[in-house]
Amino acid sequence: MKPDYLYRSGVGIMLINPEKKIFVGKRIDNHSDAWQMPQGGTDPGEDEDLAMFRELKEETGISSVDVKLIGKSRGYFYYNLPYKLQKKFWGGKYLGQKQRWYLAELVGDESRINLNHEKPEFSEWKWIEKDKLINVVVGFKRGLYRDVIKEFLEFL
Repeated sequence: MKPDYLYRSGVGIMLINPEKKIFVGKRIDNHSDAWQMPQGGTDPGEDEDLAMFRELKEETGISSVDVKLIGKSRGYFYYNLPYKLQKKFWGGKYLGQKQRWYLAELVGDESRINLNHEKPEFSEWKWIEKDKLINVVVGFKRGLYRDVIKEFLEFL
């Protein structure tokens, strides 16, 4: 295990709908057909729970009143960026990310989902079954996503 200072701290959100399908967004900055769940970095000193709600709002337009928090991961999940991307992201300071993951259910209307923000990260979104999630994400995040599914499996 590499030291934590080599990993950017962040949060991830597995957002499900009442049918237990998972929200994924297609990244604007990736020209492949790769999708991902909402996630992002935590600011220094920022509470992870607050960061989760901030990231969810920034990336999906969904506010805290539109979701029911089901749980959060017992520990952290790590992933490494491919070497060629390590120099491109976050000023080359990190090997990847260390993330606390959250499970939340959308209880508001899905019409509240709005990707059009000042700095949009997703070009489109969809709901997907857990069994199909691994097949639509970038390769270097597949292990992480398998672990997140295992963490929250009883609720899916």
